[in-house]
Amino acid sequence: MTLGIYTVLAKENLIKKIIGLTIFTNGIHLFLIALGYFQTTQTKIAPILTTLNTPIAETFANPLPQALVLTSIVIDLSITALAAALIIQIHKKFKTVSAKKLNRLKG
Repeated sequence: MTLGIYTVLAKENLIKKIIGLTIFTNGIHLFLIALGYFQTTQTKIAPILTTLNTPIAETFANPLPQALVLTSIVIDLSITALAAALIIQIHKKFKTVSAKKLNRLKG
């Protein structure tokens, strides 16, 4: 995650900034998946009920972090595609992908 933040903040190239943003969000995805892990003596399983007297909270894995990560992956993919399309248009118009050169064009 730290490498992604560094790349977004320190690099001038917009493509490198997109790569840094992707590294950062992948680190967040790994963190959220790690939150859903429980270390117990029993193996966590999918919710398949064979008897009704099983304590639910002790035998099921938490599906919320997995659902959040899947949603975040889809959002990250769309943001990356949109940013790449914008950078392509910027390069066609201004012939540069450097953030400093684009700031100078602002006036």
